[in-house]
Amino acid sequence: MIKMHNPPHPGEVLREYLGELTITDVAARLGVSRVTLQRIVNGTAGISPDMAYRLGAAFGTSPDLWAGMQLQYDLYQAGKLKRPKIEPIAATVP
Repeated sequence: MIKMHNPPHPGEVLREYLGELTITDVAARLGVSRVTLQRIVNGTAGISPDMAYRLGAAFGTSPDLWAGMQLQYDLYQAGKLKRPKIEPIAATVP
């Protein structure tokens, strides 16, 4: 998987897919609450695997597209965190 520099939250991409459709209408079509979809579009919630399947079915895309965007976003955000030095663990092969 190619690392993206500062990838957008998938909610930003979803906002483009919505076009002129309302959050309320799309949420009803997806079978989720308006609040759930609004949180994703606002970038305060992520796209779950279930939501990735729902979005894929609704917009004719692959669930992998949505899940991949979420993973790239999450990895980039996690990469900015300070963490302790981790010593490598030698794997033993039985």
